[in-house]
Amino acid sequence: MERDEGSTETAVEAARGERRALGWAAITAAAAVALLVMPVGVGILLGTLLAFALQPVFERLKPRLGVKWSALAIVVATLLTLGGVLGGLAWLFVSEGTALTREWMASLGPGGPGHAVITAVGRVTSRMGVPPDELAARARELAESVAAGAASMAATIVGAATSGVLTLLFAMLSMHFILRHWRAVALGAQEVFPLRPDYTAALFAEFRRVGRSTLLGTVGSGIAQGLLATFGFWITGVPEPALFGAAAAVASLVPAVGAALVWLPAGIVLILVGHPVRGTLELAWGTVVVGLVSDYVIRPRLVGGAGRLPPLVTFVALLGGVQVFGLKGLIIGPVTMSLAIAVLRLYATEARKRRADLLELEG
Repeated sequence: MERDEGSTETAVEAARGERRALGWAAITAAAAVALLVMPVGVGILLGTLLAFALQPVFERLKPRLGVKWSALAIVVATLLTLGGVLGGLAWLFVSEGTALTREWMASLGPGGPGHAVITAVGRVTSRMGVPPDELAARARELAESVAAGAASMAATIVGAATSGVLTLLFAMLSMHFILRHWRAVALGAQEVFPLRPDYTAALFAEFRRVGRSTLLGTVGSGIAQGLLATFGFWITGVPEPALFGAAAAVASLVPAVGAALVWLPAGIVLILVGHPVRGTLELAWGTVVVGLVSDYVIRPRLVGGAGRLPPLVTFVALLGGVQVFGLKGLIIGPVTMSLAIAVLRLYATEARKRRADLLELEG
């Protein structure tokens, strides 16, 4: 009998040792996979979020085209759209930006609108020891450097596009895979993750929800602000409204200030060059329509209100994500913060259950 008990204890200890060893092996394997995936991790994450955002379109196409062709059609359409948008932005910023810079250089002459702006600003800077003549000279140097840097800007854009080909490739591959196999991935994770299946399912559902809302909120709101800003620039007579609208869409990615980096200076310049009504209209349009309508009407409709993070937490996630990851932190930051809060909520739920069970046992 003693031998049987000793053998049983030895078998139990051996099983525990095997589980611990297998657990450490799984952790090591996960770390190795993360290390290998890291160079293309942004592309995989972007493709996954794109798949989440376009899942409703996939579900509509699936009865007509089937799973395989629906996923392929969405991937091709997304690739063409991204290529067109990036190509259009490159053309606007390089071609139209260069032409606008030359016009600005010409306007710095006597009687030009640029000269009027320099004169108005020079009245303020002269009190600080910078006379209008010196300010005009610096403005000409800045315009000349911008015009001269157009070629290097084009080369930079081409280089960035070239380096981003690998990221785009993995984004499209990940998007195609997630569209077709997300349910299988989520079910497989419930078997592998060291959590209760319902907790794992809740985490994956949260990842899908916050990933979709973050991408739609960031990109959709940026596009909306760019279009609204373009219309505002057009009605107030700002030159090259499409260029400045595209700049406003890109600037909308900057936390806290956003598209105001573009429409605010435009309104001020209009006032300084002698168009106070148009300038005031531009400032009002930017504040009310581009800012408030985008943030409080368009973005909530794109994102949805259920389970949203508080504004302060979202702001911290955006700034922290940009500080740690750069521009891609605009997406990684909120996703990471939402998942971390979801894990803490699950932990709090489990802790409450344990306390309730202890109270029942003591009672």
